[in-house]
Amino acid sequence: MKITFYGHGCFGIEFGGKNLLFDPFITPNKLAEKIDIDKIQADYILLTHGHFDHVADAEAIAKRTGAKLISNYEIVSWFEAKGITSVHPLNIGGSANFDFGSLQYVNAVHSSSLPDGSYGGCAGGFVLSNAEGTIYFAGDTALNLDMKLIGERHQIDLAFLPIGDNYTMGVDDAVRCCDFIRCKKVIGMHIDTFPYIKINHKEAKLKFRDAGIDFRIMDIGQAIEL
Repeated sequence: MKITFYGHGCFGIEFGGKNLLFDPFITPNKLAEKIDIDKIQADYILLTHGHFDHVADAEAIAKRTGAKLISNYEIVSWFEAKGITSVHPLNIGGSANFDFGSLQYVNAVHSSSLPDGSYGGCAGGFVLSNAEGTIYFAGDTALNLDMKLIGERHQIDLAFLPIGDNYTMGVDDAVRCCDFIRCKKVIGMHIDTFPYIKINHKEAKLKFRDAGIDFRIMDIGQAIEL
């Protein structure tokens, strides 16, 4: 599994032989100025919710690559009106099978509206599974007890968790989330992009280490193999 970080909450993951792109917010992100979105490959674009800092580059990348866009019904419909024809709508709790594996759209406790103010449906996260393992991509969320259900139903091998606080979980709640989902390997996200979500990286790493969790914060543009 190859993982590339494009800043904020945006990751590219090679999973099941396909290129999956999550929450593309790159061109408006001053911290990601070195990333050329025209070089990003995507077979699928997965959007956790409708906020601008998660969907800003979705239309451009979808139209260039022909990637299938996956999100909730309201977000998918909004992009269909923009000419995106390869789509798959989901809603909270719903699952579907794709050529990269199975996917479930799970609850997130967060708001969701689209850049023009349109209703963005319920915010969510994704649980993806295939022979390579199971990933929980939480999106923007508060700590919530539904996470315990994720841990009971799935054997999570890797979790992508927001840790920037203010708009989402902070580090302490993310550490507790790991207990809920029964996962010991985490990549942190949704940090540093804006003043409200700047964090102390050293302090965050120590808290996860003390909880016995394999935790990392990736550099923008960095790619790793897991």
